[in-house]
Amino acid sequence: MDNLLTIQEMSRLTGLSAHTLRYYEKEGMLEGVVRNEQGYRVYSEADVSWVQFLVVLRELDIPIREMKRYSNLRSQGPSTVHERRLMLEAHQSRVEEQRRKLSGSLEKIARKIEYYKEMEEALVIKRNS
Repeated sequence: MDNLLTIQEMSRLTGLSAHTLRYYEKEGMLEGVVRNEQGYRVYSEADVSWVQFLVVLRELDIPIREMKRYSNLRSQGPSTVHERRLMLEAHQSRVEEQRRKLSGSLEKIARKIEYYKEMEEALVIKRNS
């Protein structure tokens, strides 16, 4: 992708609305967005990559305030790499714990569904006898 993208193209590519892209820019999470001769926002390949990472953070339920903090650290450069890694590791641990809890809950639901299926089958057999 050598060309700069319009906000509509960026929206299609990332799945984020133009409103969300403008919000991310306003909140300082999307810095360095330039404007073309007509004054419209245009996005580079680096912007696309960064926004796609922001999408991943949101999909993992990282709060906006943490995304802003991470973005701020990122804009400070390599000296913040360690802190950014620690942030991601902490959130990774929270997500893994959440996944374990969800897995346990899903197992309980599956057992309950099987129980109800057995009850339904027993009712059908009882009606047919």
